[in-house]
Amino acid sequence: MSAFLTQLFGLRGRTAVITGGSSGIGESIARALCGAGADVVLVARRTAPLKEAAARMPTGGGAASWLGADLGDRAAVRRLADAIEERHPTVDILVNSAGVNLRPPLEELTEEEWDRTLRTNLDAPFLLGQRFGPGMAARGWGRIINIASQQSVRAFGHSGAYGVSKAVLTALTRSQAEAWSARGVCCNAIAPGFVHTPLNEAVFRDPVRTEAMARRTMAGRNGVLDDFTGAAVFLAGDASAYVTGQTLFVDGGFSVT
Repeated sequence: MSAFLTQLFGLRGRTAVITGGSSGIGESIARALCGAGADVVLVARRTAPLKEAAARMPTGGGAASWLGADLGDRAAVRRLADAIEERHPTVDILVNSAGVNLRPPLEELTEEEWDRTLRTNLDAPFLLGQRFGPGMAARGWGRIINIASQQSVRAFGHSGAYGVSKAVLTALTRSQAEAWSARGVCCNAIAPGFVHTPLNEAVFRDPVRTEAMARRTMAGRNGVLDDFTGAAVFLAGDASAYVTGQTLFVDGGFSVT
């Protein structure tokens, strides 16, 4: 990589925490940031997939480690933040990708499902932002990337609690940007299109619906995990120094059709 590109996109010397980093979009982003030189800390609930994901991080990039935590438990999130701070003096990049996708018809949505969805998809990004955002601001540099959804802006497929959590997550992104951008912390969200991830596995087993979703895009296809690597490296580095409070739709044009 040339010195010019390294200055814009290189992340060597940075530490990035990625929740949901054991699979799907979270793992894809973790690989990208690690490949750009960042030391990555993968976070998810299950230990075995975390170990496997850490082993898949690219060689020649930054170091990879992992911590297990139930992000739907506020006390566990606080313990996670303590453990991260014990291992790493600074956190420069926070990627909130962990999520649950419980979407029964609204009239069947239970309070337990509502609470679990909001705790994981919204409370955890808030709590981790509260822990690490002020430190980023004090040092004059930081990046927060929240993984939103098409359902941040439109309702379909029994959006229910999931759609609410993602809509409010983009509002949280703007609040974080308002709080910390003047001190060098850029806070943005990425809104994926229809992507084959563990969260969407059941839908992708239906070829008719899968093809219908692809036809709704301008690109003529559904998303793949590699579609998010460039956007993540851009938002995580110096190239995005004047981009904040935004939701970047990486969706093949799905959101504007």
